[in-house]
Amino acid sequence: MNCYTCLSLLLTLGQLWPCLPSMQNHNTHKMNQPFATLQRVKRGWVWSQFFVLEEQILTEPLSVGQLKSDSDKHDGTFKYILTGDGAGSIFTIDEYTGTIHVTQKLDREEKPFYTLRAQAINRNTQLPVEPESEFIIKVQDINDQEPKFLDGPYEATVPEMSPEGTSVIQVTATDGDDPAYGNSARLLYSILQGQPYFSVEPKTGVIRISSQMDRETKEQYFVIIQAKDMVGQMGGFSGTATVTINLSDINDNKPIFQQKFYYMNISEAAPAGSTIGKIMAEDSDIGENAAMNYVIEGEESLVFDIITNNETQEGIAILKERVDFESKRRYSVRVKAINRQMDDHFMKEGPFEDTTIIKISVEDADEPPVFTSQNYVMEIAEGATNGSFVGAITARDPDNANSPIRYSIVHSTYLKRLFSINAHNGTIIITKLLDRETAAWHNVTVTATEMRNPEQVSEVTVYVQVLDVNDHAPEFPKHYEIYVCENARSGQLIHTISAVDKDDSVEGHHFYFTLAREATNNSNFTVRDNQDNTAGILTAKNGFSRQEQFAFFLPVLIVDNGTPSLTSTNTLTVSVCDCDTEASAQSCRFGAFMFSMGLSIEALVAVLACILVILVFFLAMLVLRQRRKQSLFPDKPEEFRENIVRYDDEGGGEEDTEAFDISALRTRTVMREHKSRRNFTTEIQSLYRQSLQVGPDSAVFREFILEKLKEANADPTAPPYDSLQTYAFEGTGSLAGSLSSLGSSMSDVDENYDYPTERGLDFKQLACTYDPN
Repeated sequence: MNCYTCLSLLLTLGQLWPCLPSMQNHNTHKMNQPFATLQRVKRGWVWSQFFVLEEQILTEPLSVGQLKSDSDKHDGTFKYILTGDGAGSIFTIDEYTGTIHVTQKLDREEKPFYTLRAQAINRNTQLPVEPESEFIIKVQDINDQEPKFLDGPYEATVPEMSPEGTSVIQVTATDGDDPAYGNSARLLYSILQGQPYFSVEPKTGVIRISSQMDRETKEQYFVIIQAKDMVGQMGGFSGTATVTINLSDINDNKPIFQQKFYYMNISEAAPAGSTIGKIMAEDSDIGENAAMNYVIEGEESLVFDIITNNETQEGIAILKERVDFESKRRYSVRVKAINRQMDDHFMKEGPFEDTTIIKISVEDADEPPVFTSQNYVMEIAEGATNGSFVGAITARDPDNANSPIRYSIVHSTYLKRLFSINAHNGTIIITKLLDRETAAWHNVTVTATEMRNPEQVSEVTVYVQVLDVNDHAPEFPKHYEIYVCENARSGQLIHTISAVDKDDSVEGHHFYFTLAREATNNSNFTVRDNQDNTAGILTAKNGFSRQEQFAFFLPVLIVDNGTPSLTSTNTLTVSVCDCDTEASAQSCRFGAFMFSMGLSIEALVAVLACILVILVFFLAMLVLRQRRKQSLFPDKPEEFRENIVRYDDEGGGEEDTEAFDISALRTRTVMREHKSRRNFTTEIQSLYRQSLQVGPDSAVFREFILEKLKEANADPTAPPYDSLQTYAFEGTGSLAGSLSSLGSSMSDVDENYDYPTERGLDFKQLACTYDPN
């Protein structure tokens, strides 16, 4: 075994040193010595496992042990070197003898051991004599740390009235000393404050209840726990912690009324929902355990009610129905307060409730009149004469004064015209005839007022139903359009009619249809009653001719089932029309319409054709006129322009004849002579004929323009500043010739307009237009 292996074995023994009983005893034996050394001699090295006591106060370096090689001859040739944890500062070595010294106080809680390395070299050659080996210096523990409660301060909550032995909380202390060496870190717990209500387990630190506690007596406790090391022996260290223990509430108290009787007043005029007063039951518990409900027992719960204010836990008594001083003046209301939540553990002690009585006195008040009914329903037949009795209402003064009552109708001028009420006895009559078909119901508002105190007023609604009387005869529901085809067969149904009646029949309306007496011998149509309030109109012969008679008038008699029965005669108009083989109703109606207008199909087509031709002609004229305006003198547009001259000169009015010289407006001096009006028609016609042969550049065209300009300048009636001249001159250039009507009356040859007449009557009006002769 080499020396390095021996050193490693020594390290292992050093780590196991505290666990060996023999070594512990030996260490205990050496407690009073500053150092303890275990030496063993091996080949190559003499080395040791070293121990040093912590917190050792040093006045000078102390020897811990010695390292020595068996090859050392003590001749000074060996040099010992120390490296590792604290070498040179905490630990030093004598390089000649190998003695190790500690130079300062050590603390095991800061560093429990130090790992060092030793080496021996030859001073002369500086070569290692022994290989480098590692060893340990352990700091031996002493009891220098006190127990500490690192998680404090502590706070816990436990329900009140918890049984003995109930666990509250566990506290734990720690000790910085070595738990593997001696009793320095072995703790024992005890209670310094909090008895006799609490106790603590010595080894675990669990705090338990040792006596029942009532939160209503005391709700918070402060418990002081001590932890002592050395298993509680004398000379050890100790530490304390404070534990705040709160008692949580449970429902172990019932509500209690402080008063057995409460006295309250309420006016008989107070409306339902009015607050009467408040009561209060006290509960020593808190929170939900103190929440309670108030309940009214007995028949008084129909008149009064009580609700709970959840914030204050007060009971608020309210009026459920109005009270009457004249009927009952005092009430005795029994009220019970009950906890909302119950604890089954305390139910054996009795119900958690309490009872009190509220004495309520009703105060008298001047009340408005009271009607014998909340509303009245009356009936009267329509057509009843003015002054007919409808019904009567009654109201009374509920007070002891029994004031007389005055009645009146309000809120409607229209109803006042229909109804009247006796102000003293409340009798209602009609003042105007009523019509059920106009209004079947009337809502009349009647007031009752105390004559001694007009401020006391009550209202009631009277519903008046107008009963029906059979006073309306039946009639057609609409205007019927009935048509019959010329080729209709005898017995053919051409239409179905019905009837309506404005009256209201209890059994339902039933109408009877027949021909009127004056039409009983009618050989053209018959009426068939279908017994379902409808009737059919049938033909009584084959074929009709609209040329002979276009329409037939058929009087129909309608009878209702009222009492008494009423009849009415309603006339149907049956139009004859030309129909196709299928007797189409649509074509029949169209043909009848045209016949009623006095037009045939051919005439209608002719009229539409004429309208179309006139429309096309009118559109063509508009298009040609528009084109003519756009193409007037297109070759030389620069020769024709308009000049606008502006003069900022204002005259002095109608009497000022010298302030404005109109001659200044002339572009050049022109001597005008008064010329009589000439007949321009002949000239225009002549020039027009010439224009048919010339163009805009010809001399004739220029002469025409200059002549017109001269006439415009010489015209004394023309305005001097602006003029619009129309020249009836038409140029050439169209292969189609002129479309103008200017020359239509200038032809030297009389036109023959007989050819439109030859085309028939349709062009007769056109021929008359051109040839009025």
